[in-house]
Amino acid sequence: MTESLHLDGIPPEELETFLAISARAEGTNINPQTLLATDYLNHFNEIVMMLEMIPDMAECYEEAQAWAPKSYQDHFRDSQFRDRDLAVEAYDHVPEKYKKPFEEIISQMNALVSGSVERIGTVMQAGSADELRFVCSEASRGLQKLMDYASAVIHGSERVLDQAEIDGFLGR
Repeated sequence: MTESLHLDGIPPEELETFLAISARAEGTNINPQTLLATDYLNHFNEIVMMLEMIPDMAECYEEAQAWAPKSYQDHFRDSQFRDRDLAVEAYDHVPEKYKKPFEEIISQMNALVSGSVERIGTVMQAGSADELRFVCSEASRGLQKLMDYASAVIHGSERVLDQAEIDGFLGR
C-alpha cells in the first residue's frame, strides 16, 4: 500500500504537526525545514577537542574514555539551550528524509569515537609520540568531516554518505 506524501515527503497525517512546529522554530536555532539544531554537534566538539589535546596532555585520554554517546533528545534535555524543550519535541517530527541520514551519520560518529579511543589507548601503551599525534589527528579530522555532513543535513541537505566514504572515516 502506498501512502500519498505531501510537502517534502511528509505524510499527510503528520503535516499539520510538522507545520506547527516549523512555525514555532522560526527565529530559533532550530532549522524550520529539518526541525534539527546544530547545537547537538557541541557534544561531539567536546570529544574532538579532547582528542586533539591527548598528544600534549595525556590526562585528556581519561576524559576521552569517559565521553559517552548521547542521543539528540538527551543532549537537549541536559543542556542550557534556550529552545531545548522545542528541540526535544521537534525531534519526533523531523522528516524521515533528514532523520535517517542524520542518525546514520551520528551512529558513524559514535563508532569513530569508540574505535579511535581504543586505538589511542593501544598507541599510548606501545607506540611513539609521533604515532599518537597522527592517530589523534586522524580521529579528530574524521569526526570533523562527519560533523560537517551532519551540519549539512541539519541545514537541509539530503545527501547521504556512501559506504566507501563511511569506511574512509572509520579507517576500514
